Amino acid sequence: MFRQGNPGFLALEDGTVFEGVSIGAEGEMDGEVVFNTSMTGYQEILTDPSYRGQIVTMTYPMIGNVGINEEDLESGFPRIAGFIVRECSRLHSNFRANSSLPNYLKKHGIVAIAGIDTRAIVRKIRSTGALKGIISTIDSDAASLLKKAKDSLGLVGRDLVREVMPSGPVSWDAPLHSLAINGSESPVPKSQPHVVCLDFGMKWNIPRHLAQRGNKVTILPGSATADEVLAQKPDGVFLSNGPGDPEPLTYAIQTIKNLLGKKPVFGICLGHQLLSLAGGATTFKMKFGHRGSNQPVLNCKTGQVEITSQNHGFAVQEEGLPACFEVTHRNLNDNTIAGVRHKEVEAFSVQYHPEASAGPHDSSYLFNEFQLALDREVAKRSGV
Repeated sequence: MFRQGNPGFLALEDGTVFEGVSIGAEGEMDGEVVFNTSMTGYQEILTDPSYRGQIVTMTYPMIGNVGINEEDLESGFPRIAGFIVRECSRLHSNFRANSSLPNYLKKHGIVAIAGIDTRAIVRKIRSTGALKGIISTIDSDAASLLKKAKDSLGLVGRDLVREVMPSGPVSWDAPLHSLAINGSESPVPKSQPHVVCLDFGMKWNIPRHLAQRGNKVTILPGSATADEVLAQKPDGVFLSNGPGDPEPLTYAIQTIKNLLGKKPVFGICLGHQLLSLAGGATTFKMKFGHRGSNQPVLNCKTGQVEITSQNHGFAVQEEGLPACFEVTHRNLNDNTIAGVRHKEVEAFSVQYHPEASAGPHDSSYLFNEFQLALDREVAKRSGV
């Protein structure tokens, strides 16, 4: 393998230490070590705020061949704790690229290593579950690294949303990139519905989808109250994705409780979990989660299977699911709940990412369903 830098190390809390070579910034960072099975979209993964606090291992053997471009970012800069690949491509070749992967990682201070047996990491995580770890290019002492890995805070019980949400209101009007439009977007409505997005760590392709459909989009921090949301006079409320454990986010759960029944609500990923918690459900930490762009999901209403992009380590508990929810989607790998709809008010959510900018686009119809709810709200407001 092409040796691009100094030695780099990954230590896991179970005592395992891997040695590779640095392809990013010098330094070290702790986090929960997880794996992603996507063959494409590493740039979107790097900049997805949902990965805050996680060291991501890519299962695809070569990463970096298409470089980095400014148009496909999902936030302003990388949010992951660290990055691990089997091999980093020496060259990048894509007409849209304006940087190499290693240069991008170094620019933003992301510690990353290559030359590690990523298959061994994945097999270990699948057997034991997600593990706390530390990635370092400045410490080669196994005992020291293992202590740091064990002392890592992990994800359970932490509020990581406050580390990635915006500081104040933001207006959004950028539509989808022309390469991302696949013909399933609904036509621009005659009126312009107003969507307020509660941003818990939102990927930019979500407001791109909402703007593409002709909506006025206002983004509020995930800490906003229901009164602050309603003061914007929205026609609908979107609950975004975000990092970590949903249960500590009591402020968000209370806000959603106070919004249910007042405006249509659509949630994705963490937003799905928070909507469920607001309705009385519970969540649990999964053994190793779902991360990749090849997760099969069953639409319980149509019987069709969607291939979806997913990134989550927590899920809604089946046992004790309140009667006010119906399960609309299921993950076919483990039958966990992948979508719910509220029976009493206009609110629905999915555990996966229909906005997936690196694909697939099987589930983009969910934005159209939300659009219909927005149009109904506009008609009600207009007395039509």
